[in-house]
Amino acid sequence: MARVQECAEALVPFMESAQSGDWELAAKQRREISRLENEADDLKKDIRMHLPSTLFMPVSRSDVLDLLTVQDRVANKAKDVAGLVLGRQMTFPPRLSKDYNSFLQRNLDAVRQAHDTVRELNDLMESGFGPAETEAILRMIDQLDDIERETDDMQVPLRSRLHAIEHDLPPVDVMFLYRVIDWTGDIADMAQRVGSRLQLLIAR
Repeated sequence: MARVQECAEALVPFMESAQSGDWELAAKQRREISRLENEADDLKKDIRMHLPSTLFMPVSRSDVLDLLTVQDRVANKAKDVAGLVLGRQMTFPPRLSKDYNSFLQRNLDAVRQAHDTVRELNDLMESGFGPAETEAILRMIDQLDDIERETDDMQVPLRSRLHAIEHDLPPVDVMFLYRVIDWTGDIADMAQRVGSRLQLLIAR
């Protein structure tokens, strides 16, 4: 999950380079995002290969595998966003760039919260799923849900502002700008699913 967060966080300097039109630097940063996503994928595969049977684990093996899968999707989506922006050399109109940057940061807040929650799993297991530790991690999952809802709320006016200036932009560009907004919002959605999988793991 730490590698997944690093991959998602790399979108910030990438988008800054894209907005400034420095496509050479953006291409380099996109390669770094891809490298981090590949590392996260390799870690996922390594964990899968070495995960013991349920008999020797305090939680279900299938729950751990599901958790790995949803974590990996966060990194995949970050790579998708960077690939789309670089492939079409897209920039947000100046009137939207500040709002998009705030939206991106709030999505990354969800990834950070998901990472912090996953880290708490160690303490939870060491406590034997004690009530205090369980309550703490459930509160963190609730906070993650709140952040994801905030990203949904931010996405609506961002799309509305894009709609208001559609007539000033090439139609194909507009279509792909909507896609970038949607895919960026998917980052928080995927992070929330990490929390949902943890909640299910704890419940079982």
